Amino acid sequence: MTDLRVAVCDDHPLFREGVARTLTELGFDIVAEGGSREDAIEIAQRHQPDILLMDISMPGGGLGAIGPILAERPDQNIVMLTVSETSDDIRQALQDGAKGYVLKGIGSGSLAEILRSVAAGEGYVAPALSAKLLSEPPASADEDSFSVAMRELTTREREVLRLAAEGLSNKAIAIELDLHEKTVKHHMTRIFTKLNVTNRTAAAIAWTEASRESSARTLSS
Repeated sequence: MTDLRVAVCDDHPLFREGVARTLTELGFDIVAEGGSREDAIEIAQRHQPDILLMDISMPGGGLGAIGPILAERPDQNIVMLTVSETSDDIRQALQDGAKGYVLKGIGSGSLAEILRSVAAGEGYVAPALSAKLLSEPPASADEDSFSVAMRELTTREREVLRLAAEGLSNKAIAIELDLHEKTVKHHMTRIFTKLNVTNRTAAAIAWTEASRESSARTLSS
């Protein structure tokens, strides 16, 4: 059981009510429901849920709600629950500060587990979508944007990020580099700050893009 306070924003009432009812049965406290960008912003401010579960395709756009919500409540956990598998949508959601990106076909038990992990400070992107992001370049990006940010990292931070991008957990990275797990967590926090990202997937994307840019420069020289 859990006492996590969750708000659900989706413009399809039947789906929204089904999610709310299912999460209630699994022990979550549903504090509010909404169906638009404006609803999501108001709910975040008024009810301050532990997690705001939000669709992308609703009036005003779910992605457009992330910035205003986090401007007022920087610690708000936002999880996108959507049918969109578009790489640009996923990237924007993560870069804007969403902590999770989940597809609507997920089972109730898995969704509950993800929400608990996000509330505990973890990020989540469906594994298939993570692989897709790491294999596809963004539709548009400043040529050296990731490389510039990457130069701010120390040698050790680059080692930690490289292993994180390969899918290793903090514990596995600590073993690989002969460090304490708390030290790895500290490095990851500094990496997030320097790269202006909020989770491991976004950091891994930054590493992959910087690697692509470096390879492209090498081939052209």
